[in-house]
Amino acid sequence: MATKKSKKGSHAGSTIALNKRAKHEYFIEERIEAGIALQGWEVKSLRAGRIGLNESYVNISKNEAFLQGCTITPLPTASTHIQPDPTRFRKLLLHREELDKLIGQVERKGYTLVPTAVYWKQGRVKVEIGLAKGKQLHDKRETDKNRDWARDRARIMKAR
Repeated sequence: MATKKSKKGSHAGSTIALNKRAKHEYFIEERIEAGIALQGWEVKSLRAGRIGLNESYVNISKNEAFLQGCTITPLPTASTHIQPDPTRFRKLLLHREELDKLIGQVERKGYTLVPTAVYWKQGRVKVEIGLAKGKQLHDKRETDKNRDWARDRARIMKAR
């Protein structure tokens, strides 16, 4: 019995969370995959899908990248001897040359680093980071107008 793979993305089917707001707020020009340093209770919570990416962003300090604002809600069965912090800073694992490139883009060209997705890859948690520029209000309106027109066009073509 063959299984079908979705063509939506490289991480389709194993996606834990998507940051839909990032596509609305930013022009995402490049996507980079990074590992993330997690504690055991966080991995268990991710398996249960208890993560929020809406207000999260990537901060670079001391030549390291950290995921901030990401909320991983602990399971009620978390161990009693640890004190889980749902919004702690989580270190992102990147190669030095990738990190240097990102630092250069952020500091010199005014880009922002935004997490766009969290997913499983070969049993490990990965974060997709988007190198992004902020959208102005008129850009957001244009994007909404184009999306609505594409939806209407598909509806019209289907009716024929």
